[in-house]
Formats: sequence, structure tokens, C-alpha cells
Amino acid sequence: MKTTIVSIKVLLFMILLTGVVYPLTMTGISQLLFHHKANGSLIFKGNTLIGSELIGQQFDSSIYFWSRPSAIKYNPLPSSGSNFGPSSDKLKNLVSERRALWLNATNQVGNIDIPAEMIFASASGLDPEISPKAALAQADRVAFSRSYTNRQKKQMMQIISGLSKKPQYLVFGEPRINVFELNLSIDSIR
Repeated sequence: MKTTIVSIKVLLFMILLTGVVYPLTMTGISQLLFHHKANGSLIFKGNTLIGSELIGQQFDSSIYFWSRPSAIKYNPLPSSGSNFGPSSDKLKNLVSERRALWLNATNQVGNIDIPAEMIFASASGLDPEISPKAALAQADRVAFSRSYTNRQKKQMMQIISGLSKKPQYLVFGEPRINVFELNLSIDSIR
């Protein structure tokens, strides 16, 4: 009986410690030190929430840089990829459609080098970033669609360069650029 009472006390203590004290402490610390990140890295335009730095959005218009394709149409609830394997006919058809869309939008023909992330969906379906190479490959299309002058195109290229991030700690990952932030930035070019 004594062992049971001690076990219940230890259980209640651990529930209180790990279920209440620890989460509240970590939440408090993160709110103090990393307020923006702890709240989802949300982006506001005025008082209106327009998105998050961490979740990709679909951009179909030719005046914007396109994000990676998403198997879930950028819906954050299922957050998953298609799980199609290399032998899947559906994957082959999707890749062919994306390739044709890219070639048509960029007025290119033939066997050109399309950045892989522009024809293959990400594993989460929510990837907010593309490589600087993929952004540069879209620059002419965006500049033409917006009827940019040479000065405006140069500004856009500077924005791409300025928003490009290096691999984390110069080791982990690849160079990348957040498409949502890029599109917001080019909207300010006058």
C-alpha cells in the first residue's frame, strides 16, 4: 500500500512537472527570447494577417515567382507529399505537366535545365523556399509580365540576391530563398 501511495505521488509530481511547469516555462522563455518565431513567424500587412514565413503559398500568376508544386495544394492540415514512387505513372504525368507549364510560361523549348524543385513537389507540400537558381530562372518571366524597365529588373535582381540565404551554419541544407517574402518585396518595386 505504501508503494502505491508513493507511486501515485511520483506520478502526480511528474504530471505537474512535465505537463504544466515545463511547457509553461518553455513557452515563457520562447515568448521572451523568440517572440516572432514562437508565434509562427506570421507576416502582417497593416493589421491583416497575410501568411507565414514557414508555410508555402500557391502563386499562379505570371507576375509572381512560383513556389514549389504541392501535392496538397498548400493546405497545412494534411501536410504530406504524394508518396508516388519513381515507377508511378501518375508522378510521370504530373512531372510532364509541370515541365510543359514551365516551358510555356518561360517561352522555352527543348531539353533545358529546369530546377528540380519546380517540377517535383516537396515532401511536406508546404515548402516555402526555392533555390536562388529557381528564382533566377523565373526572373525574366516575372520582369516581362510586370513590364519592368531595366532599372526595375536590376532592383528585382538585387532583391533576389539580398533575400537569398546561405546553408544553415554554412553546412546544413542548400542556398534558398523564401518565395512569399520575395513576392512581397517585388510588389514594392516602382
